[in-house]
Amino acid sequence: MNGIASPARHLDIAPPRPPRGGPLAWLQRRFFVSPASVVATVLLAWLLLMAVPALVDWGWIQANFSATSGQECHRSHGACWAFIAEKHRLILFGTYPHDEQWRPLVATCLLIGLIVCSGIRRFWNLALPAMWVLGLSTVAVLMWGGVPGLVYVENVRWGGLPLTLILSTFGIALAFPLGVLLALGRRSRMPVIKALCVVYIELIRGVPLISLLFMSSVMLPLFLPEGFAIDKLLRAQIAIVMFAAAYIAETVRGGLQSVPKGQYEGADSIGLGYWQQMRAIVLPQALKIVIPPLVSTFIALFKDTSLVVIIGIFDLTLAAKAALADAAWTGFGMEAYLFIAAIYFVFCFAMSRYSQALERRLATGHRA
Repeated sequence: MNGIASPARHLDIAPPRPPRGGPLAWLQRRFFVSPASVVATVLLAWLLLMAVPALVDWGWIQANFSATSGQECHRSHGACWAFIAEKHRLILFGTYPHDEQWRPLVATCLLIGLIVCSGIRRFWNLALPAMWVLGLSTVAVLMWGGVPGLVYVENVRWGGLPLTLILSTFGIALAFPLGVLLALGRRSRMPVIKALCVVYIELIRGVPLISLLFMSSVMLPLFLPEGFAIDKLLRAQIAIVMFAAAYIAETVRGGLQSVPKGQYEGADSIGLGYWQQMRAIVLPQALKIVIPPLVSTFIALFKDTSLVVIIGIFDLTLAAKAALADAAWTGFGMEAYLFIAAIYFVFCFAMSRYSQALERRLATGHRA
């Protein structure tokens, strides 16, 4: 028939041309796609050319690695990494007794080992809680001592990296379940529970962590009964947990809202109770969705532990400040703070990379 295309006739559509290969084509696709990207690439390259050689010259070529005093370091024109070699034990372990610093070192390695094991899927069984109980008990014995063979060390002398890890580890471990309960409470159909959770979340999120730390350090003892006292480190830990739980609650609530309504209806149709639905169907999906913001909260919490310096707790920042107070090694703040910045970066970067790997492992959605 005239004017009507035959069903057997096919349109000749050429397949898309594959992108050109080679390093020049790759650079063009990545950095020179548009005029704006060309300008940004040129500016970034200029900044790197200006900054990197100067940093290498200061931090490596002219750096002093073997000075025995601050005056000798001041005669050089580069970084004084001999200061870090001289003061690294004070920065890492604070005022913990020098002869007993092997104990916080072992405790730190044990905590890191527990965290690493918790991220490996083969350990996700009933043995993991037992490992944490045994590991944390060992950490407590090592840090406090008071048992045969170990001298007692009160926690006011704890400091540096072990204290930062203890505050962040307990903060995340205790704030996460509390935040999940608050998120569930905020979505509850019981008005009283919902109102209490809303008030708590909005109140805590409405004030900075510094305010909570001041309240826990200065105001809380005024409301305690006479003769009853809570250790300053414990008060700081409670403030950190309360603060982090409120932010975790809002993150988890967003994940709960993103779970399709059909999942709830399907759970109801097979006769599951509320807690069975949450445990087996809803919460696993919600937590998988909010892995990136959850890890961002954990990273922020790890860094926010440095704020305990304002109430006199000897974390990494205050330990570095104490190292700089030595009259024989003054004027090396750049090296000290770069050292602790590198420590924070290693831990935060490891958490970020692990979260990305966990997202890929749990990815079950459809890809385009």
